[in-house]
Amino acid sequence: MALSARLVMRQGQSLVMTPQLLQAIKLLQFSSAELSAFVEAELERNPLLERSEEGEAPFTAEPVAINETPVEGDWASDIIETDAGHLDDNLGAGMDNAFEADRAPVAAERNDAPEGSGLSAQSWNGASGSGDGEAANLEAYVAAPVTMGDHLSGQLVLALDDAGDRMIGQMLIDSIDEAGYLSENIADIAARLGVAESRVEAILAIIHGFDPAGIGARNLAECLALQLREQDRFDPAMQALVAHLPLVARRDFASLRKICAVDHEDLAEMVAELRRLDPKPGRRFGGGTIQAVVPDVTVRAASDGSWNVELNSDALPRLLVNQTYAARVSRGKISDSDKSFVATCLQTANWLTKSLEQRAKTILKVSSEIVRQQDGFFAHGVEHLRPLNLKAIADAIAMHESTVSRVTSNKYMATPRGLFELKYFFTAAISAHGGGESHSAEAVRYKIRHMIESELPGGILSDDAIVARLKVLKIDIARRTVAKYRESLKLPSSAERRREKAAMGVEG
Repeated sequence: MALSARLVMRQGQSLVMTPQLLQAIKLLQFSSAELSAFVEAELERNPLLERSEEGEAPFTAEPVAINETPVEGDWASDIIETDAGHLDDNLGAGMDNAFEADRAPVAAERNDAPEGSGLSAQSWNGASGSGDGEAANLEAYVAAPVTMGDHLSGQLVLALDDAGDRMIGQMLIDSIDEAGYLSENIADIAARLGVAESRVEAILAIIHGFDPAGIGARNLAECLALQLREQDRFDPAMQALVAHLPLVARRDFASLRKICAVDHEDLAEMVAELRRLDPKPGRRFGGGTIQAVVPDVTVRAASDGSWNVELNSDALPRLLVNQTYAARVSRGKISDSDKSFVATCLQTANWLTKSLEQRAKTILKVSSEIVRQQDGFFAHGVEHLRPLNLKAIADAIAMHESTVSRVTSNKYMATPRGLFELKYFFTAAISAHGGGESHSAEAVRYKIRHMIESELPGGILSDDAIVARLKVLKIDIARRTVAKYRESLKLPSSAERRREKAAMGVEG
């Protein structure tokens, strides 16, 4: 059979992910901080994009009441075309007399320094500003934040003279995590550096004496012991208490009194002293830049009892497409490659503004439906949070579940009850006992917490008792699920709570 090339026509359907579509999907799942960084990069890359004036608002949407359909206005008409020369003219006019006509002569320009200063005219000019009249950049003199590694390394230089010991100490400092604990094994560090473990232990003992107290500990007990030694409070009774931290966590005060050989008052004082210590001495240096959460949507109560949902204008990028500048450049005598570049920039800018507009409209639509579905939560609290999943929202607003998932990721809603991530409102459903409407898992957790916090010393509720009480409230749940929810709420078991309240009753 001979092989030959043939031209065959075939009809079919396929989904093509264009770069514009990929960008729109990426914008949809960006948080406000990620979106801001992306817009900053586009402003540097695209000369036809610019920020709007302070008085000009970007595309916005009218508040949407939960009993209405989201407004589908033409936000693209709000994108204002500006003239590039308008900003330059105003800026130039203001800069002409900013430092000349309005300022008084300084000592440097009069060629005389203040009396008794001991400074020449040239040195006085350098102290007050640069030689060309520009003010000194104060940001250049701001001290950089001191990291934990820098703080410990500075003490290491003063504590050790030997270069080899300093290298071992620096390796130990580099192995301390953000909480202040040594995250690597001593044997591994010794093997890597080719030294004896005893030498590494000796250097670590020196680091244990650095500020802050407790730094470089290998576990919580050692961290607390280092701090107590620094305070000269590590007596035999306190040593026994630190050696039995699991009993402290379980609040087994009866056993601790026997082990430490102290009475009720002494044990209470020792536990109080233990709680005043810092279990994470490294956290005072911080763990990097903390990004403040900016709500994407705001929910406010309306006068008629409904809820108004509106986008947070501070979280919306303020971008304008400079059509005038694009037209002016295109009419000039430029090469074909330059014309192609301008056309590409214009197309990218228009697509970006439309994508941002669509992103804002989608967030508003999803948020409005969430508020409609969870009206009981906003009106009465977490106990009335309904079971909700992505499919319910997607079906209500005629969108795909994946789109709703992207919209609710890393987006926050400011409500009268606090700031919540949109994912918070999606909870699993727990069936009702004997039929009826299902209950939200978050609402059931709230009920369990309320039951445990309101129990009396003589009526400690076991997990089985909590299951029985929930069945009275028409909530069908297994005992192991109650235990799982209780542990997720960091609530002790019934035996631990009974022991704790009994000890508190004896001490009282």
